[in-house]
This record gives sequence, structure tokens and C-alpha cells, in this order.
Amino acid sequence: MADTTQFKLPLVQAAQAQKHVTVNEALARLDALAQVRLGSISLVTPPVLVGDGEAYFVPVGAVNDWGGQVGQIAIYANGGWVFVPPAIGWHAYVVDIAKEAIFDGAKWRPEASALATGGAGTFHRVTEFDQIISAGTNISTSVLIKNGQQVIGVTGRVIDAITGTGVTGWELGVAASTNRYGSGLGIGKNSWLRGLSGTPVTYWADTPLVLTALGGNFAGGTVRLAIHSVELEYPRTV
Repeated sequence: MADTTQFKLPLVQAAQAQKHVTVNEALARLDALAQVRLGSISLVTPPVLVGDGEAYFVPVGAVNDWGGQVGQIAIYANGGWVFVPPAIGWHAYVVDIAKEAIFDGAKWRPEASALATGGAGTFHRVTEFDQIISAGTNISTSVLIKNGQQVIGVTGRVIDAITGTGVTGWELGVAASTNRYGSGLGIGKNSWLRGLSGTPVTYWADTPLVLTALGGNFAGGTVRLAIHSVELEYPRTV
């Protein structure tokens, strides 16, 4: 056996010269794979600026030094790329999307909490974004609750104080229920909200959140919001 089973680490052979080369290569791979951090799972062109030990998943359409290596983990080491196949069940943190993912044997599944052998999955997601508040009585968020999402709740924090003549607070909800996720919310910097759905609510169309001013009209401010949801994905095609 020339390599180990799990991480494909090269093994030192009997009477091998320059054993340190093999050992150092094995340590470099182990350092990259033991707590896997993938720079991206969607980037098709190898990055120009990359440091030793950085790792990327090679997706369909990859070119240049990654050509012909689709499905591999590319690890930059000693000025070049080495490739290691991921195994089903591996977990990784994907840096460019700031999410954890599970490898299902074919692709990485970000935010998966349970996967079946046929590809079906349950996903607990947190969609976080900063909403700039414009002038008016109410505003709709630019980020939408997606069709098919079951929302457990919405959390948030005021990161720039909410301003507006007469505004004493605000509420958060959707068009059908403008205070579903909170009412009488604070307007000062670092005011927070934690709005739980009384019963998890499933949305059957893309739906914006709605922020409504209380006591006056919005003039400005920024709120960081996070939609906490569950999504179901069906089995893969056969």
C-alpha cells in the first residue's frame, strides 16, 4: 500500500531515500485535510494568490491546473497543486460562503443536517443580510424568504441607529402579518430582536420581510437580519 486509506497520505517505503520528502508531503496533506477548510466549492479557475495548505474543491468546468481533476480536493503545496478525492460523509467549512457542508459522494451540500442515500436532505439554514432603511413608513427587504422555506423565526440587530421624525420603535413581519416577528422593537444601535414563529410557517412564494415604523416615518438606519429556516430537498434524479 503506497498511500493511507482515508487521506491518501504517502507512506515511507522500506529503504527509501530522502524519507523527509515523503513525510513532509504527508504532513502537508494532513494539515489541509484534518480540519477541512475549502476556499470554495464553486470556483472553476485556480486562484492566483494562494498560500501553502489552502484547499479548494474542483467543480465541473474547472480549467487550467485543475483541468481533468473534477471532484477532487486541490491542495496547494510547494508551489503546485496536489489532488485528493473526498470521501462520502466528510464535513468541511466553505470559506467563500461561510457555511459548513457535507460531501454526499457526488457534491458538497452546504447547511445539510441530514442526508439520505438517495440524495434527499434536510437543511437548517440561516440567511443573514444587512437591510438599509430608506425613508418611508414601511420598507420591504431586498432579501426574500424563498418559496418552500419553513421559517422558524427571524433574529436581528440594529447596526446603525434607526432615525425618523416621531419614530419610537418598529415592527417586523410580512405583508400578511406586519408584526409576526416582533413589535415595539428598539431603534438604538445594538438593539436586538428574536422573533419566533408561534408555529413554524411555510411560505409558498418568495416573500420579503416588512419593516414598519411606529409613531412616525423612517429616515435611515441599518438592521442586520437573519432568517432561520428549514428546507427539504428531494432525492436526486436517477
